Amino acid sequence: MRAITAVSADDLRWDEVPDVAAQPGEVIIEVVTAGVNRADVLQAAGNYPPPPGASDVMGLEVSGRIAEVGENVAEWSVGDQVCALLAGGGYAERVAVPAAQVMPVPDGVDLHSAAALPEVACTVWSNLVMTAGLTEGHLLLVHGGASGIGTHAIQVARALGCRVAVTAGSAEKLAFCGELGVDVAINYREDDFVEAIKREPDSQGADVILDIMGASYLDRNIDALAPDGRLVVIGFQGGVKAELNIGKLLAKRAGVIATALRSRPVDGPSGKGAIVDEVVANVWPMIAAGKVRPIVGAELPITDAAAAHRMLTASEVTGKVLLRVRD
Repeated sequence: MRAITAVSADDLRWDEVPDVAAQPGEVIIEVVTAGVNRADVLQAAGNYPPPPGASDVMGLEVSGRIAEVGENVAEWSVGDQVCALLAGGGYAERVAVPAAQVMPVPDGVDLHSAAALPEVACTVWSNLVMTAGLTEGHLLLVHGGASGIGTHAIQVARALGCRVAVTAGSAEKLAFCGELGVDVAINYREDDFVEAIKREPDSQGADVILDIMGASYLDRNIDALAPDGRLVVIGFQGGVKAELNIGKLLAKRAGVIATALRSRPVDGPSGKGAIVDEVVANVWPMIAAGKVRPIVGAELPITDAAAAHRMLTASEVTGKVLLRVRD
């Protein structure tokens, strides 16, 4: 089979690689489309090795058709149209994935666009709802509101009955977020998000903050939290080390949580299988009802993977970037 191999960050090649085989509890998916994530960009640059046992091929989410079913798998059949959350291996013609991480294509979504959902849906639901307890009436602040995760988080939060604030770096991106139902649009190049949150009527701060920046935003994120608020850090584009003022946390009874999805086990209460089940039970009905939709900003052929990575790094796209493997 063929897959993308990384000679360097800028030299990604569509090469012949050994075929994959289904182990017990796994299925083989014939990949139609793969989603692009910042973890893939980091891995291509040699800065984010896959977890032990995972494929060294990039790609954390795909859509496609089941081609083989391994032993002890009863819930899937050959030919089923699915999307899946991966630990790696998605930039390829075929990928092996634990059956527990496979999801049906949601009603109303085409097979190609379904590749835009697994990573963002599992990241958003596990962090905002399962971890931070986001619920109706809360104010959510999302940094990077025009990103794949940001655009999905906006829609899910609105479907839950929450108010949403976002940061983004351009009027065009903020306008798109506004079309998704954002209540507070903050241009981080022109306005301080802490002050913008405080200006909101009856606002004591954000009940939940979803952060991709890490160190550079840590202190101001805590300032922006409401009493009993939760800051969930899922990225470190702004660095990994910062000073934490515990006094501020104590005064607000606030919490700082750092999470990752790729390194989680398949099974167990915090495993990927449990998250996938929650997403299918809660987010898929939102999609079927038209409250949430995949946001695809660009779709390129798999042979243009390097160009897709450059687009993501330059923040040129609103929503997800996809790589089409086959029709």
